[in-house]
Amino acid sequence: MVRRSARPGADAAQDTGPERIYVLTGGRGGPAARTRLDLVTLVVAIGTPWQSSAVTQAVSAQRRLFPEHLDILRRCRSPLSVAELSAHLRLPFSAVAVLVEDLLRAELVRTRDAVLPAVPDPALIEEVLRGLQRL
Repeated sequence: MVRRSARPGADAAQDTGPERIYVLTGGRGGPAARTRLDLVTLVVAIGTPWQSSAVTQAVSAQRRLFPEHLDILRRCRSPLSVAELSAHLRLPFSAVAVLVEDLLRAELVRTRDAVLPAVPDPALIEEVLRGLQRL
């Protein structure tokens, strides 16, 4: 059974049934072990992906680009996390991770780990707590 989009007239690219996900990922269940992607990994498109030469090079570097690949490139003009891409594309994280890996191999995107706030020194926290207790 293939689930169809709730919107009337939606094209096949919006079909997120298991068959479509299998085709998009080529049967891969997630990114390769050498590719470190998690939910908070930021993805940003390199240069102007709409130039025909960039897309032509990407197509020759791999078998084909799906509309979802192009959607990722369009959305990632400014950095987006893999989780945000997953929500926008309405695809599972594992499928989006495979698509991002394809774009990484074609050198159309870059990824970087999200910058996590530094954890304050435990001694400093204890000092602040003692100061608050004295008040």
